[in-house]
Order: sequence, then C-alpha cells, then structure tokens
Amino acid sequence: MSRFRTISRRGLWGLLALLIIGLLLPEGRHIPVQGADSHDWHPQTFWYHPWGKSGVHKGVDIFAPAGTPVVASSGGLVLYRGDVSRGGKVVLILGPKWRLHYYAHLQSIADSGVWLAAGEPVGSVGDSGNAAGKPPHLHYSLLSLLPIPWRRDAAPQGWKKMFFLDPTAHFTLDRDG
Repeated sequence: MSRFRTISRRGLWGLLALLIIGLLLPEGRHIPVQGADSHDWHPQTFWYHPWGKSGVHKGVDIFAPAGTPVVASSGGLVLYRGDVSRGGKVVLILGPKWRLHYYAHLQSIADSGVWLAAGEPVGSVGDSGNAAGKPPHLHYSLLSLLPIPWRRDAAPQGWKKMFFLDPTAHFTLDRDG
C-alpha cells in the first residue's frame, strides 16, 4: 500500500474553490504607516540594486518617527509575529489574492488577534534588525504566492519579480497626497 494518499475529486474541487475564494476576497490598499504619504519613501527604492546582502531591495522603506503606528495594509491571517535577524521585529500576514504582507524593523508588535482587518494595528515604526542605528522606518514587502510570469525581466534577480510586487503601486493614495 502506498504511503501517499491521492487527492479525491472532492478534495481537488475543494482546493480549487479555496484558491478562487482567496483570489476574489476584497483587498485593502492602505499605506501601512499612519499619516504617511508618498513623500515618506523614495519612489525608486523598490528593486533598487545593489542593496546589501540581499542584492536587491524587494520592498519599500516608509520613514516616520519611531513609535508611529503601523497598520495592516490589507486584512488577512497573521502567520508570524516575532524576531528575525535582518528584519528585526516582524509581522507576516497572508492577505487576499494569496499575497504575503511583510512588515519589518518594527519597534513593537501589536498584541492583536490571528485575523486583522485593513487598518488595524500591526505594531509601530522602529529600527530593529539590520536597521539598527538608521533612521526609523517600516520596511514593507508584498509577495504573491501565485507566480506572475510576465513580470519577470532582465534586472538583477529579475526572475523574483514574478513574486515580489511593488508596494507603492499597491497603495491607494489620497488625492491630496
């Protein structure tokens, strides 16, 4: 008898339904630092090269005073809250469209539930991890779990653009911003 079970048709349809529901869920599109606007980050930092040990900057750094509230850009399931070496205090959220929202260099992490709605507290701006000694900011990355092959290009690590999305294109900016 095989140690591996085959998936039934019912299970396959269930997975397909789950995938489609994830794609259809409405997505928030908020700037994750309270009070921030497009003047609080450099518009060309996404995919900037060269960038330290990672080679390419796969997110955007939103600068604000230490302690400024960080809120969920989009609602979702909190997958991880804790510390990692480069990111310092981080929060990882699985949101609609099967996208991961990564919040790094936090000064503090909010003690919230497993599910966050868009705009709910994630933590506060800081300089933890490899941002220690640098101006306080939030590093925010947006990753698609479903590859988008046409986004691949010849840039350094350009194949990763199938997964990393430009967060600044994700934000809905106020007309005054």
